[in-house]
Amino acid sequence: MQKIKFTDPQTNDVVEFAVEEETTLNGTRYLLVSEGEESGDCEAYILKEVSTKDEEVVYQMVEDDVEFSAIAKVFSELTDDDTALEY
Repeated sequence: MQKIKFTDPQTNDVVEFAVEEETTLNGTRYLLVSEGEESGDCEAYILKEVSTKDEEVVYQMVEDDVEFSAIAKVFSELTDDDTALEY
């Protein structure tokens, strides 16, 4: 399973997430990530890929409610039947 490191912009804490699924919509790449818990319920997040001036890839949490709902719906269709997404 692919892992990425995410730096919280408010606290500068670095968290390692497991990439559960990915998709591209309107030219923007989105990742469905979790903290990598193998069993039971876990929190999942949707990250959006953005690039900086230096062409470095950076991920941001999707905070816009309309954008989040649209991407969550896509991910709910992409994930397997054992995965239930609540959004």
